[in-house]
Amino acid sequence: MNEIFQREWVALQNKYEQYEFLALFNKLAALGVFLALNPGRLVLALLLLLWLQEAIFKTYQSRLGDRLLKVEQGLREGALPSQGMQLHSEWLIHRPGVGGLLAQYLSQALRPSLACSYVLLLGLALYRFFAW
Repeated sequence: MNEIFQREWVALQNKYEQYEFLALFNKLAALGVFLALNPGRLVLALLLLLWLQEAIFKTYQSRLGDRLLKVEQGLREGALPSQGMQLHSEWLIHRPGVGGLLAQYLSQALRPSLACSYVLLLGLALYRFFAW
């Protein structure tokens, strides 16, 4: 019975880790944009776009994390197999509207572990822009 939850947990955990790597590469891309381009509006726009993209990655990762916690609870409690493999069904039931989705992205974007790199790069880009 727990085999279904174990397989789901492994699949979700692998995807969760992939989002972590995507977020890291996104940060590295932001650093590359900052270092490669001359000061200007393009740098600022690209940094903001990468910050938003990472917030979206982290929102997806957060949803997987929520499901991972439910799967772990199911493993502890010996849940029925029919309660496994419900990631998209649960998402559909609790899916927020456009405003709710935007609020989730903004919430992730403002998390200190995500925002600090981008705030620093944007600050340096603004400094370079005005000092240039």
